Formats: sequence, C-alpha cells, structure tokens
Amino acid sequence: MEDDLDAQALLERAGFDPEKSVLTRRQAEVLALRERDVRQSTIADILGTSRANVSSIESSARDNVSKARETVAFAEALTAPVRIEVDEDTDLYNVPKLVYDACDSAGVKVNHTAPDLMKLVSDEAGDAVRGREIQAPLLIGVTTDGTVRVRQSAEPRTGAD
Repeated sequence: MEDDLDAQALLERAGFDPEKSVLTRRQAEVLALRERDVRQSTIADILGTSRANVSSIESSARDNVSKARETVAFAEALTAPVRIEVDEDTDLYNVPKLVYDACDSAGVKVNHTAPDLMKLVSDEAGDAVRGREIQAPLLIGVTTDGTVRVRQSAEPRTGAD
C-alpha cells in the first residue's frame, strides 16, 4: 500500500515526462494518487499542502486532460482519411448510410452497427443532436483503424469578414 502513496514512483512507472506533458509534475502527482482512490486530505499531507490546494490542482489537471483529449480528437478529425460533413436538419437515421458510403469509397472499415453509430454520433455531438434531428453541422471523421470522431462544425460564414 505504501508504494501506492509514492507519487514519484507512480509517475516513473507510468512514464511521465514533464517535457512532453500538458500536466505539471504536481498535477500528475495528484492525478496519479487520486486514480488510486487516495483522499485529497491524505494527498495534502503527503505533498505538504492544503486539501483545498489539492482540489484546485486536481481540477486544473482534469481540465488539462480534457483539453488534451479534445486536441487529439480535433487533430484526428482533420487528418482522418474519411470526413463526412453532415448538415443541420439531417435525420440522424440517415447518418450511418452517409458514413458507410464514404468509408466504402475510401476502403475503410467501420466496426459499428447502424444503431451503435447513431448512438455514438448522438453522444459525441452533444446538443447538436436533438431526438432524430441534427441541430448544427457536424464533421464526422473515420480513421484508418475505423475509429469514429464526431465534432460540431462552425457555422459557415456569410457576408464580409
């Protein structure tokens, strides 16, 4: 159990490199301990700080992880060999066919049934899907390994900038 409370050892085992991470060392230490269900008050004692500071560090770390995931999803959508633009007012039930047709043309296999694909699109699009209706333009990217990424597209610009 004591080894589970050694933040430095946990970071070393996980291969943490502060030069390549969006997390500070302190953020990584707090996350490593929290992922092992160590209480914030215990972490505060280990790190010689307050529980409120540990809470703030954890919140910032989780925000940074979320932003990093969003950045990866954005980069994957940009570089995906299959990109499908779905207009607003499209019926969600039509999306799987759009995805399957584009993937067939590109020789990419999607490992999702139509219902699974509709749920994935609905879940990842957030408030851009209401019921069966696409409320805002979407960009669906499919990577070479069949991973599907869904992003809300910006509204097209009109008029002079």
